[in-house]
Amino acid sequence: MPTPPPTLSADVFCRVVDNYGDIGVCWRLSRQLASEHGFAVRLWVDKLNSFAHICPQIDSRLSVQWVGGVEVRNWPANFAAGFANLIPADVVIETFACHLPEPFIAAMAARDKPPVWINLDYLSAEAWVAGCHGLPSPHPRLPLVKTFFFPGFSEATGGLLRERDLVSERDALLTSPVQQATFWQTFAFSPAPDALLVSLFSYPNPALADLFAAWTKGAQRVCCLVPESAVWPAVEAFFGEALQAGAVLRRGALEIRVLPFLAQADYDRLLWACDLNFVRGEDSFVRAQWAAKPFVWHIYPQGEDAHLLKLAAFLDLYCDGLPPAAAQALRQVVMAWNGAMSAGRMGADSWARFCAVLPDLRRHAMNWAARHASREDLCSNLVRFCRSKL
Repeated sequence: MPTPPPTLSADVFCRVVDNYGDIGVCWRLSRQLASEHGFAVRLWVDKLNSFAHICPQIDSRLSVQWVGGVEVRNWPANFAAGFANLIPADVVIETFACHLPEPFIAAMAARDKPPVWINLDYLSAEAWVAGCHGLPSPHPRLPLVKTFFFPGFSEATGGLLRERDLVSERDALLTSPVQQATFWQTFAFSPAPDALLVSLFSYPNPALADLFAAWTKGAQRVCCLVPESAVWPAVEAFFGEALQAGAVLRRGALEIRVLPFLAQADYDRLLWACDLNFVRGEDSFVRAQWAAKPFVWHIYPQGEDAHLLKLAAFLDLYCDGLPPAAAQALRQVVMAWNGAMSAGRMGADSWARFCAVLPDLRRHAMNWAARHASREDLCSNLVRFCRSKL
């Protein structure tokens, strides 16, 4: 009988930038390291109040707590105070270039065997990612080496974050009318059979009014489910009503169902149960791909439209294999949703063309998810790399 690998420990550091994307990725990664790979995980988070939105078990008043098999610690501004005797873990994961505290880096160098130091970067489909994945970066003064680890869409990258049972849990819900009905009942809701179910999670977006207008006047009934997010003010402006969870708004062919903020597991199920998902950032972007449903991505905006290059790189990759009409319709809607001047406005014509190719987009989404599910996931790739260095 083979000897099981030794138990390892990991420190995961997260600075919350866009409220939910960064901590969403870090929380999924930390739980997977603990539950699937047996790591003792210590997750450091600088804004526990944001963390509590996606994980209601978090008490933002506590400096140390255990949730989901993970030790969660508040990452204070003055890290040196009270952490003089802290011993860094075997693996230290600095997520999204969040810059580790200098006292912690010094403690890493003081270990008899320095930790494996990982900089887990943002997901991108750009061509340069494969060439940078796995590159070492020696510390200028200390005997430490940081390795850049990039999520990605090819086997030359770290892959995508995916729990072991995610696909089977998704398929169990999608093949069970009882599970679906039970899920919708949590919102006191029973979907109309002829309505297109759409989830909407977005950054503030001036294109929303155009999209709502197209839905209102369109031939296809749309039921849009809107969890609490930064998009609520735009919904309120369009309907002229203040929103609260449980509210139902109707205009023309459009029905809005207002949902509370959802914990990660419930949000995953929302994506699985809808016909089309509008998602944002990185965490919900990846989860929409695992949902195997058509989706429209609102990428995190950057200065000088730098994000549009990243968006175009993903669309080039994702649209490969789509019929030309479907690829064109998807590109136009996604680029217009992200404010690209070349794409024009999000109008009724572009929505009608998009609706016409939804069958192609559904088939493609299923094939895309299946292809990437056949590859090793990000966490498993990361663990294998770290074990090879210890």
